[in-house]
Amino acid sequence: MMGISHFLAIPYPILGHMNPLLQFSQVLAKYGCKITLLSSDENYEKLKSASGGGNDKVIMDSHIKLVSLPDGVDPEDDRKDQAKVISTTINTMRAKLPKLIEDVNDAEDSDNKISCIIVTKNMGWALEVGHQLGIKGALFWPASATSLASFNSIQRLIDEGAIDSKNGLPTRKQEIQLSSNLPMMEAAAMPWYCLDNAFFFLHMKQEMQNLNLAERWLCNTTFDLEAGAFSTSQKLLPIGPLMANEHNIISILQEDRTCLEWLDQQPPQSVIYASFGSMVSTKPNQFNELALGLDLLKRPFLWVVREDNGYNIAYPDEFRGSQGKIVGWAPQKKILEHPAIACFISHCGWNSTIEGLYNGVPFLCWPFCSDQLMNKIYICDVWKVGLEFHRDENGIILREEIKKKVEQLLGDEEIKGRASKLMEKVIKNKAQGDQNLIKFINWAKE
Repeated sequence: MMGISHFLAIPYPILGHMNPLLQFSQVLAKYGCKITLLSSDENYEKLKSASGGGNDKVIMDSHIKLVSLPDGVDPEDDRKDQAKVISTTINTMRAKLPKLIEDVNDAEDSDNKISCIIVTKNMGWALEVGHQLGIKGALFWPASATSLASFNSIQRLIDEGAIDSKNGLPTRKQEIQLSSNLPMMEAAAMPWYCLDNAFFFLHMKQEMQNLNLAERWLCNTTFDLEAGAFSTSQKLLPIGPLMANEHNIISILQEDRTCLEWLDQQPPQSVIYASFGSMVSTKPNQFNELALGLDLLKRPFLWVVREDNGYNIAYPDEFRGSQGKIVGWAPQKKILEHPAIACFISHCGWNSTIEGLYNGVPFLCWPFCSDQLMNKIYICDVWKVGLEFHRDENGIILREEIKKKVEQLLGDEEIKGRASKLMEKVIKNKAQGDQNLIKFINWAKE
């Protein structure tokens, strides 16, 4: 019997995986667990320098030890090239992980050695390393449980002839059944569907074999939100919503917290919040339409525009923005719980989705690819707590469409009512999530 649970947490080195696993590690630390968090060398330096060095204190208070390994991505490489990052991370980190585990364990007494490895998507190779060393494995899935269930259905769908074995695209025009309780509502919502479709699909086909080495699949969601998904595997464990457990939140990117003071000055339910997460970027012509659409609304807005969005940011000449505030990065959880927020223009990434649901904020959906398309279906068609923007014949969401949908949403009391009721249900589910979390911690130290 282990003295305490000691987790080696290994996130894929992008913000959408780093932040959720960092925050989950803080939750585990509150339960008395020990966490060694393995990051890439680059993210290690970002964690140390973010918030003027303040993260060092937060991590120490949380009993989280930071270690790092190189991920093999050269400084001149584009870290948005996910095919490159995935392949170099696997090739570089895999060979170095056994020695790191040995070094960590050598520094611990016999009762506190690593008892379980937790990985996010794309890091399943670490479970194989742990399996060879006799260490338990768990998956912390940073997206919806439904997307995990669909990835886990890949081989069966290939065997049934429903999807192509080389690119994952449907072989016939009909609804694809992921399980008896979980049909795929439209082919485009398959979470492996993205611009680099063939590579990503083939990678996830292999990745699922590694992830099945994990004995527990942890999801920041609740049973009521995705009941169908949990019927597909006994490994799936809802442990959300996690944000209710957090106080000091570690963030890699520098947050502009002046927006919170600005929100304090706005009327209740008046502000349009727009953010597309850490990976998605809008092209210049679409950026212009969004800027001018926000102007057309003549309402206060808070808009997150990342400086690293991959394009030279140039606001259109006619953009005024006099009623809004624009920031490079923001404390989103604090923003979404603020009473001034009226709605959320979102790319429908899962972190943003669960944070919006937890605070009862209605959505305007702007999905780009991957599981965002599936989340949009849940928001608009299943939970019915948001509306979708429609693109023109050139694939652009026009300023008039933005104005029209925002005004339609803000005038729809039924959608706002459903968002409030769903918030109550999600908060109520927190007790079950906490119970599942305690069961997981006890299992890890057995």
